[in-house]
Amino acid sequence: MTTTLDALLDGARLPVSAPRRFDVAAGLRRLAADASRRTPTAEIARAAQAGQRLGVVCRWVLNEPAAADHVAKIAEDPDRGALTEDRMDVDGALVFACLLHLTGHPVSAQFWWQLAAGAGSRAAAYCLHLHHLVAGESRRAWHWFHQLTHSMADTAPPDAAFLEALEIFARYVRANGSRALPPTGRLENEVDRLAARTPGSSVIVARPDRQLVTHLQEFSAGR
Repeated sequence: MTTTLDALLDGARLPVSAPRRFDVAAGLRRLAADASRRTPTAEIARAAQAGQRLGVVCRWVLNEPAAADHVAKIAEDPDRGALTEDRMDVDGALVFACLLHLTGHPVSAQFWWQLAAGAGSRAAAYCLHLHHLVAGESRRAWHWFHQLTHSMADTAPPDAAFLEALEIFARYVRANGSRALPPTGRLENEVDRLAARTPGSSVIVARPDRQLVTHLQEFSAGR
C-alpha cells in the first residue's frame, strides 16, 4: 500500500490538549534561579579581575623605554655563551615573560616569571600571584603574594598603599583605556616563531634571539 503525504502528515500531528494556565509566580522563580546560576561565583570574579590587572602590569612592563635593552641582555648571542645565574638580567626575564603572556603563551610566561622571581624580582612575583589567581590556583597565588610582601630580603617590599594604588589604576585602565600598547602582530609572529623551535612543547624555554629583540626595539621606537 502506498502511503500518502496526507497520511504521513496526519501521523505526525501532535495531540491537542486543553491550554494550561501560565503560572506567573513559578515562571519568575525559574528566571531568578537561572539568573543566580549564571551569576559569576566569587572565584570566577576574582580570576577575571586578576586577569585584567595582569594585563595592565604586563603592558606597563612591555612599554618601559628600556624593555628591549633588557631583553637583549638575555638574548642568544654566540659571543655571550650560556645564560647563567650570574649573567641573568632580571628585568629582561620579566619583560620576556610579560611579552609571552600578552601573546598567548601563559605557561611559558610562568617559566620566565619564575626565573625572574627567583632572582629577586618583586614585579615577577606579583605577576605570578595574579597568574595563579587567573588559573584558580589559590595556594600558589598566595605563596607568591607572600614572596612579594615578605620573603625577598634584597629589596624593600611594597607597602599596602602601593598595592592598593596599583589596583585603583588597574580599575581606571579598565574603565578608560591606557596608552600602554599591546604587542603588535609582528611581535606575536616572532614569539610564535620561537615557539615553533620546540614543537610539541607547551613551554618556550629557549631564550629570545636577536631577531625578536630587533622587533621589540621597533615596537618601543614606534610608541
